[in-house]
Amino acid sequence: MKSLVVFLLLFAQSMVAQSINQFDENNERHGIWKKYFDGTKQLRYEGQFEHGKEVGLFKFYTRKSKDQPVATRFFKSGSTEVEVKFFALSGRLISKGILVDKKREGVWELFQKDGKTLLSKESYKSGELDGLYEIYYKNGKLSETFQYKFGLKDGPSKKYAPNQTIIHEVVYVDGKLRGPATYYDIKGSVIIKGEYAADRKAGLWKYYEGDKLVKEVDYKNWNKPVTIEY
Repeated sequence: MKSLVVFLLLFAQSMVAQSINQFDENNERHGIWKKYFDGTKQLRYEGQFEHGKEVGLFKFYTRKSKDQPVATRFFKSGSTEVEVKFFALSGRLISKGILVDKKREGVWELFQKDGKTLLSKESYKSGELDGLYEIYYKNGKLSETFQYKFGLKDGPSKKYAPNQTIIHEVVYVDGKLRGPATYYDIKGSVIIKGEYAADRKAGLWKYYEGDKLVKEVDYKNWNKPVTIEY
């Protein structure tokens, strides 16, 4: 009887082994696939193919992962979009987003050490940063915003204090500071106003204490700015 049980177990294991990592008549991967790191029993990835195409959930591991995947990809039937998640070895969610043709697309979210609170939200187009980019404080409140175009900062940017008061507003063009800039104190009162050109202060900059103008600095000649104090 014991010998029969052992035989049945070995037979079942053999059948399972034969049912994975198979090819169809066109030599395309088909069915459940599992791959291991060379010389180990540690999974490298597992998932299912349908005549050469990934379908459903795929899990990816490192040599130290054990049963915890460090990344997952969910392939939607009839869609070019792939839902992607990255994890720490502890299982904590690090980031998630969409891939199209193996390039980041749309909004990607990165999380803080609790795996829930946002660290940043990034917008992508064909693998490049494009659109709104947001950074958050540890408590989940907004810290800073940028606009990106073709991978470079391009457009208005705002910095927020922990109480969500705006403390500066600047503009980027092709990755460099350019245009009006305003800086505020924690109460929202203007303390500095001026302009940037090619990442440098340009023209007349004004400095305030309360509602009072206390200083002006002229950067017409950037190497020799002229200061007037009141």
